[in-house]
Amino acid sequence: MEQQGLFFGLMVVGYLLGAVPFGVVISKAMGLPDPRTVGSKNVGFTNVLRVSGKTPGILTLIGDMGKGWVMGFAATHLLQDEWAVLLVALAPFLGHLFSPFLGFKGGKGVATALGSVLGVTPLIGLLLLMAWIGAVALWRYSSGGALTAFGLFPIIAALVRPTAPFVLFSVLVTALIVMKHKGNIERLWKGTESKMGEKKA
Repeated sequence: MEQQGLFFGLMVVGYLLGAVPFGVVISKAMGLPDPRTVGSKNVGFTNVLRVSGKTPGILTLIGDMGKGWVMGFAATHLLQDEWAVLLVALAPFLGHLFSPFLGFKGGKGVATALGSVLGVTPLIGLLLLMAWIGAVALWRYSSGGALTAFGLFPIIAALVRPTAPFVLFSVLVTALIVMKHKGNIERLWKGTESKMGEKKA
């Protein structure tokens, strides 16, 4: 009963923490344009970096990854059941995608998902982070890096942590990230996607 109450409490906290749009909060606190109104109009790291610069971009990345990591780490150390741990780790990711503070809209969830995975399974999280950085360094597309990393996620999960709950978690997270990147996939296909370092009006 105690574990059950703790699980539900962590789910609520995780969802609400994940729903905090750090890109918007940081931009407003620094007197910068609301990322929802400029560039790609996305609240995440890439758009904030592109339209407002390195410092707010990095702070947004730390905030978005941090909220995923905190909940993944807490769940891993406080809960015993793997399903419960992964549902709590999923909560901030879902909060980021469907934030009640933004009319149940949100970002694309890449940084928050990476943070959650790092909190639950640091090795797999580091492998995903390396895949993202490597793909971005090679092609200079943030979306391409995200799609590469999370496209590999179910494969890495099956090889490194081949439990049914974790593999299902990896497939669900990947599917939601691909869904959120539908427009990016179309632009990548057409060759019109913006590269990292390019300014967007």
